[in-house]
Amino acid sequence: MARAMKVAIVGDEADMRASISQWLALSRFDTETYASAEEALKGIGPDWPGVVVSDIKMPGMDGMAFLKRLMSLDSGLPVILITGHGDVPMAVEAMRVGAFDFLEKPFSPDRMTELAKRATQNRRLTLDNRALRKELADGSVMMKKLIGGSPAMDRLREDILDLGQADSHVLIDGETGTGKTLVAHALHAVGPRASKKFVSISCAAWSEDQLVQRLFGPAEDGSIPLVEEARGGTLCLEASNLPNPLQARLLAFINDQGTPPETRVIAICNGHTPDKTLAETLRPDLFYRLGAMTIVCPPLRSRGEDILTLFTRLSEQFAEEYGCDAPQVTAQEAAQLLQAPWPGNVRQLVNIARHAVLQNRRGSGSIASLLMADNEAAGPTLTTEGKPLKDYVEAFERMLIDNTMRRHKGSIVAVMEELCLPRRTLNEKMAKYGLTRGDYV
Repeated sequence: MARAMKVAIVGDEADMRASISQWLALSRFDTETYASAEEALKGIGPDWPGVVVSDIKMPGMDGMAFLKRLMSLDSGLPVILITGHGDVPMAVEAMRVGAFDFLEKPFSPDRMTELAKRATQNRRLTLDNRALRKELADGSVMMKKLIGGSPAMDRLREDILDLGQADSHVLIDGETGTGKTLVAHALHAVGPRASKKFVSISCAAWSEDQLVQRLFGPAEDGSIPLVEEARGGTLCLEASNLPNPLQARLLAFINDQGTPPETRVIAICNGHTPDKTLAETLRPDLFYRLGAMTIVCPPLRSRGEDILTLFTRLSEQFAEEYGCDAPQVTAQEAAQLLQAPWPGNVRQLVNIARHAVLQNRRGSGSIASLLMADNEAAGPTLTTEGKPLKDYVEAFERMLIDNTMRRHKGSIVAVMEELCLPRRTLNEKMAKYGLTRGDYV
């Protein structure tokens, strides 16, 4: 659900404040009014979730001085200034200082609404980007994104913590869709460079000449080469897609650095075939510089009941996004999810969960049909690796208890009633599967 954005209306004329507030409120804006800039500054600070509409002519601190104060607090805060006819040159200067736009009196209420909508969309994007940057720099948040309690995921998290602190170049390998980019972000976030820049580039999106310019310069558009932009931080790129001459340039860049390196390189390897090792895909000298520290992202099919955990979380997120109920997974569907080969790994699971939610909203289709359609080109739906019946039963049982606890927000009594379980049995099963009531309250 989109964040509720505010509109602060600032001006010394009570009638103007009231009329703007009333009109924007009718357009479903959350409005606040202030009689002076000084009063408004008491309630508006960095990351304030809204936009400002202010008169230019005010006693005390005028609109221009107010704008400059707001820009010093948060340069990304949209400020719309209201000006009289003779103040247009001042308003143009205000745009140069950082104002979002200005309205000349008398103005149309529809024009005010249009500007407010554009400004709030701009503000929402700014705040979302800030939150994302903060999240990507927060090691604990990044580690929580690596969902799953399988031994393979436990090992992956341990490797990230160990190699993140080691602060050397790292090679990340794994099948497509296993979350290698997320692991790269986590490596940066848990290491000593977390407060520095994380610069990444998708090499497949550029030609060789463009890559040379983007990475090492000089760029035709005058932009800073990425090796310079990442200086002191982390440079993340897809090494296996680099042409041999560019691999040589990257090797020279790595060799020119000391220990620990001034700029850390995290190389993601995509697209090498199963019959080729990484050492055969990369230049040998580059492989040995990067491959001393390697992380391998596990394929989804090796992660057991993580598949059901991820499917549940993803379907709940999509259900909230689309405003409908998440599909209830039957025992047969749980077994099919566990047995699917998942050639596209987590990326494929995301697509299946989204389509399952949309199907459920329409009241048609099944998870089995989605799996069959999605894996048709890749071969049979079921893997050739069998699992004991006990594993399927326990995975489904854990998912069922987990889903029911989430739905009832941790109410033990409600879960007992729905699943027809005595309290002692429920407690034993929750302990067995590592589920605690505090996770759901």
